[in-house]
Parts: sequence; C-alpha cells; structure tokens
Amino acid sequence: MAIVITVAQQKGGTGKTTLAANLAAALAPSRKTALLDIDPQHSLTRWHELRPQTAARLTFSDVSGWRVTGELDRLKSAHEIVIIDSPPQIDTDARLAIRGANLVLIPVQPSPPDIWAAEGTLKLAANEKRRAAIVLNRVPSSGKLRETMTAQMQQDGKPLLTATIGNRTGFAAAFAEGLGVTEAAPRSIAANELRALLSELLEMIE
Repeated sequence: MAIVITVAQQKGGTGKTTLAANLAAALAPSRKTALLDIDPQHSLTRWHELRPQTAARLTFSDVSGWRVTGELDRLKSAHEIVIIDSPPQIDTDARLAIRGANLVLIPVQPSPPDIWAAEGTLKLAANEKRRAAIVLNRVPSSGKLRETMTAQMQQDGKPLLTATIGNRTGFAAAFAEGLGVTEAAPRSIAANELRALLSELLEMIE
C-alpha cells in the first residue's frame, strides 16, 4: 500500500502546488508515483499537461467531491507514493485528503500570516490523527525574518522540518515546462534543497 503525502495550506501564495509537483517529479524516477489534484484551481493539471514525454512517468488524476476517496484508494493500490495537492481552504475534499494521508505537509513562507494560517491545517490533521510537518518555503535569501519565525515556531512546539526551500526562480521556470527543478536543473541549489526536503520526509514516514 502506498505512502500518501497531502500538501495542504489554507493561505494562498505559499507555493503549495509547486511543491507538490516538485516532490512527485523528484520521486518519479525511483518510485512508482501518483499525483492527485483536488485543488479547484487545477494548476497542477495544467502543469501535467505541459509535461514532456521524455520526463519520468508518473500517474496523474484530478477528481473532486464524492470521488476523492475511491480514487485515492485506487491510486494507493497501484503505487508506492501518492502526492495530493489539496484545496486552499478547509472543505470536505481537504478533510478527505488529510484523512487519507500518512503525512500532511504544510508549506509556509516565513511570515506571521502564513504561520497563523497553518494553525487551522495543523488542527485538522490533529483531529484526524494524522502526522503533520511544516516546511519553510519561498524563503528569502537575506533578512532576519526566517530566523525570527523559526525561533517562534520552535518555541510554540510546531512540527517544523529542518530542510527549507528558498525563493528561487528555478522552481517557477521548471514548473512552466511541466518539470520539477530536479529534472530541469539537477545541479542547482534549488534541486539540492528539494532533495534534502524529500530525504527528510522519507525518513519520517518510512
């Protein structure tokens, strides 16, 4: 049975969909991987439509409503890892995605509004008895805000990952081509950051 990682965050602009795509693309060469897009914006669907035939193969599905649970069960039975891009608000689909997860990954930018927005997702994961982890995403290359927010989350006991993802143009450039940054620029700093995050996630859930 597959490991399910649901990428969830109530606040828009945190890079949730880009992160889901990059995780799946990085996993695809070595694991039988599926992507499930239940975000009404369907940005991940557009990304997959752009994906070159030469890229590592991954299974893709986009459903909503009553079909979510059945589709997730189908994907789990035929894959090693399923990545879910969930809606940016707590609704029925988001609850189903979190309920079906082994790990809920919550991307936040190092800013108070993002961290406040994460609290609702953390509460929902706790209610569903699902493990959750916060990753700092789109982190600026300079400034003290990252250190300040990291210290605050650690003080509050929030489940913050060690790996962080910088605010790097490589992610957007790769996404525009239907690729992950590990495919488009495998030797870049962005790719190294993504691989470090993926390694930490797999250590947690395996």
